[in-house]
Amino acid sequence: MVDMYGIPNCDTIKKARKWLDNHHVDYVFHNYKKEGVDESLLRQWCEQVGWEVLLNKRGTTWRKLPDCEKERLDESKVVALLVSNPSMIKRPVLSIHGNIQVGFSESAYQALFA
Repeated sequence: MVDMYGIPNCDTIKKARKWLDNHHVDYVFHNYKKEGVDESLLRQWCEQVGWEVLLNKRGTTWRKLPDCEKERLDESKVVALLVSNPSMIKRPVLSIHGNIQVGFSESAYQALFA
């Protein structure tokens, strides 16, 4: 089973969902806005790909943070930020049998589901 994590109105999520639908990949969508995100799950993801990959510094949520929140980042600080601001998690996150893929690219998805 594939689990997709994100926010439904995100353009990248829309592209990824369309790709999965067009390639007949079954998935369960987890909406951060409604369901939030579990700290222990974020820690598992950090172990796999690193917090630097998960933290979306391009979004408005990150840009609106006070500078003091953006300083001296480490895994614990970033996980706390992501739990309270799941919009700052790079999207989408796919979990496939416990392994994750962060972000969307057609070539990466083709390799995953070939």
